[in-house]
Amino acid sequence: MLPIAMVVGVFCHGVIDKVAFLAPYLIFIMLLITFSRIDLRGLRVTRLSWLLLAMQTIGAIAMWLALYPVNPTLAQGAFICIFCPTATAAPVITGMLGGSVQRLVTFSLISNVVVAVTAPILFTMIGEGDVSFVGSVITIAAKVFPLILAPLAVAVVMQRTVPALHRVLSQSQSLTFYIWAVSLIIVVGRAVSFMLAEPPSYIPVMIGLAAVSLVVCCVQFLIGRIIGRRCGDRIAGAQGLGQKNTVLAIWMALTWLTPVASVAPAAYVAWQNIINSLQIYFKMRRNG
Repeated sequence: MLPIAMVVGVFCHGVIDKVAFLAPYLIFIMLLITFSRIDLRGLRVTRLSWLLLAMQTIGAIAMWLALYPVNPTLAQGAFICIFCPTATAAPVITGMLGGSVQRLVTFSLISNVVVAVTAPILFTMIGEGDVSFVGSVITIAAKVFPLILAPLAVAVVMQRTVPALHRVLSQSQSLTFYIWAVSLIIVVGRAVSFMLAEPPSYIPVMIGLAAVSLVVCCVQFLIGRIIGRRCGDRIAGAQGLGQKNTVLAIWMALTWLTPVASVAPAAYVAWQNIINSLQIYFKMRRNG
């Protein structure tokens, strides 16, 4: 279903803008259903979170330093694909794959906090935009935290006030898969529209950025899985490091970096969802 959703997004990208406003609401519903099954007492920072965070920040800087002498635009594209925080929908896929949603939610919160605070500093050094530090922190926080904290708060309130409805949601985890498929149509469609809007003269650079984002995506899923295995949860590790908030990444690239560098996170949309589709397919196949 997920590959079909991606194909629909590609061919229907011209009309996606008319329904793009639904994306935050779909993510909210997905997270609400997912969060209804977690125990807040399980949200604690572990070694897994610190190791993933180190890879997210130090790895991004190291990749930028390695690629900058080759091509500054490619370096910026690789940087943003690594530095970008974990996707808000990552707990949904983690739950589908049987990983620890608590661990992923914990890292997602930490990942977004660190990006909100450090992004203005790092982009001042490597970027080209001119945005104030305080304004940047507030803007990033406003784009990310309501989408993460609001469904978590609603799930907690429902558990205490309407436990019957909360129980129904906790037993309806399969719905998140279908909601995610619809969300994927919107995300892919917007990414395709964005890439097609770039001038034809940028095609060689765009191909290079797409190739770099593919390598970065595969490496992050692999390293995250290795770290997760050592910390007792390879699924949470892989999704925490590999599944990125690409919408935020595109916005940050357009705000602080060379605009065409935003093609890298736009292409990352396809790569990470192909990997997610394969993971879900093989898991369903193993489970019969």
